[in-house]
Amino acid sequence: MSLIVAARFTTFPAAEDAAAKLFNAGFVEEDVTLFFVNPRGQHARYPIGGDTGTDAGAKDAPKGAGLGVTIGAVAGAVVGVGIFAAFSAPIIVSLIAAGVGAYVGSLVGAMSRTRDAGHAGHRSAFHEETRDSGVLVAVHVSPDNQFDAARVLREAGGTAIERASGRWQQGRWADFDPLKKPVPLGEFSEKSA
Repeated sequence: MSLIVAARFTTFPAAEDAAAKLFNAGFVEEDVTLFFVNPRGQHARYPIGGDTGTDAGAKDAPKGAGLGVTIGAVAGAVVGVGIFAAFSAPIIVSLIAAGVGAYVGSLVGAMSRTRDAGHAGHRSAFHEETRDSGVLVAVHVSPDNQFDAARVLREAGGTAIERASGRWQQGRWADFDPLKKPVPLGEFSEKSA
């Protein structure tokens, strides 16, 4: 595995400028690459798109739908029996009222569980685990020059400087995973910069 230092830039011209500064600092072309990282959820890991098989916010929706069906069916049946008793309506009215109540109850129950789970803790946890979109400049480094690369990237305006262990092949980060949590390089000392 290779040691890699990377930083995020907002535009390709800024990233290209950082690459030129890396070349001026002695890094060679086959050890520097830049590429765009898509926004969260847009990495097309699944045939219909997206990064995950399910939305974390919808995890509890089936439980809410089941509870809603039960409550809605009972409420609908009570309303149907009330209509039947008050107006001498046919029994089919009770059955239709129970069915409509079950349907509406399932929707309300699923949506209430989705809303609670989706906006509370799951969404923020997802954001913490992934990197932001932008142009990533990655540098194949050694333990001796990793802080030099970080200094050049930072001075060029790079943000979210990270260190990774990965496969560097033919001048690029071959096994880059946009969903893998980045590991910040941390503050580096001036003596090694």
